[in-house]
Amino acid sequence: MEHLKTAVKKGFKFFVKSGIAAWVILLIIWQTASGFTLPEFLPGPVQTLQGLKEVIESGVLLEDIAISMQRVVIGWVKGLLIAIPTGLLVGRFQVVKWLVEPFVNFFRFVPAIGFLSLFLMWFGVGEESKLVLITYATVFPVVINTVAGVAGIDPVKYQAAESLGATKVQSFFTVTVPAAVPGIFTGIRLGLSSAIISIVSAEMLAANSGIGYLIYTSRLYYRTDWIFVGIVTLGLLGFLADKLLRKIGSTMFKHYGIVNQ
Repeated sequence: MEHLKTAVKKGFKFFVKSGIAAWVILLIIWQTASGFTLPEFLPGPVQTLQGLKEVIESGVLLEDIAISMQRVVIGWVKGLLIAIPTGLLVGRFQVVKWLVEPFVNFFRFVPAIGFLSLFLMWFGVGEESKLVLITYATVFPVVINTVAGVAGIDPVKYQAAESLGATKVQSFFTVTVPAAVPGIFTGIRLGLSSAIISIVSAEMLAANSGIGYLIYTSRLYYRTDWIFVGIVTLGLLGFLADKLLRKIGSTMFKHYGIVNQ
């Protein structure tokens, strides 16, 4: 009997600690609330699952997921290639900071969606404008967190490198870059989130495919359940992508202090 009580306590603790309890409560509240409204206004989990089945069987959802994630990955990687070196240089070299930081502090408050019209005019309605938008959205979280990571480096490390005869450029690669990895990795994760958010906005206004397009066009057919399918899909994709990213980071950069929590 005592073993049974212990097992029940452990099971309940896992149920709550893992977050499953929170999701179960949310689903119950969602299903209850949907019972007081029309399905066109607020479909419940059951109706949403039915809508999910429809878009999966039609092949639309899987195609939209593939297209959206392809756009996100390409734009996100381009953003990282720009943002990481920029953040390292801004954080380490005062002259670069004086020249670049004013622009970073200005444009980071301008959301990517604010540039959508300009990007459409400059790069057309094809893929290029969407990729530029994602790249823009990715850059600033990564730059800011990279700069913060560099700023948090203990000056003693630089003094130790200089005492061994390292030049400022050498200490940049042997001290700054490795020590800033945790800050860079945090920025990478936030940049991925920004990339996913921005692609939805772009696909809603200037696309004929993708998750954002699915959400936007569903309103024309009064298919609120499809809208919920798109929203839930985005949340799951972001959640799984972040999980995968943390797993990769904790495996490849564990000696830099990256842990998978």
